[in-house]
Amino acid sequence: MIGKSIIKLNNVDIFQQKNKVLSKVNLHIDKGDFVWLIGQTGSGKSSLLKVIYGDLPLTIGDGHACGYSLFKLPEKDIPFLRRKLGIVFQDFQLLTDRSVEHNLQFVMRATGWTDPKLIADRTLDVLEKVGLRSKLKKMPHELSGGEQQRVVIARALLNDPEIILADEPTGNLDPETSEEIVLLLKQISQAGTAVVVATHDYHIIRAFPSRIIKCEAGKVLEDVQLAQV
Repeated sequence: MIGKSIIKLNNVDIFQQKNKVLSKVNLHIDKGDFVWLIGQTGSGKSSLLKVIYGDLPLTIGDGHACGYSLFKLPEKDIPFLRRKLGIVFQDFQLLTDRSVEHNLQFVMRATGWTDPKLIADRTLDVLEKVGLRSKLKKMPHELSGGEQQRVVIARALLNDPEIILADEPTGNLDPETSEEIVLLLKQISQAGTAVVVATHDYHIIRAFPSRIIKCEAGKVLEDVQLAQV
């Protein structure tokens, strides 16, 4: 499986409504890759991620994600694609009226889990992975920002995804907590799940050097050097 392409885009044009945001995108991400996605606000980072998880249609070029063709992806296939992807947002998007346990189990039931024992076991398993097993019964407001983001990462891991897409996951966190979250994401990639982190935080990129992809002037530049950041 090592070296297997999880994401492959060839000559893809990306649009927001009728506005072309990125043109002739060529991109590959393999199993276990850890990739920084950088670029100024409005450069197309989020649009690129949205094409990968089926939130923006791909109508020009050839793209594959987690075994699905993204070209004119049928709407009925989008939920199945998203079960193979974990998505982490800056603003957590946790259900504030439910405990950590019930936040995770809500997603599991929504994605087809039915066996109560398997649901309970998987809940503990992903919380163990992010170091929050003891927070099972806590409500989101009882957690720090870093702990809330760990719950979001646990949620992203529930369906054993092939890749995690993290859009500014440290945007609301202090520098020390940001480093802890990136270290966790690095460990996840080393266990075989590819991770793409879109960020403005160049300090964190220098702290954790890895492969860099840059959105700039309507293009996606692969394998940018750290010195160019």
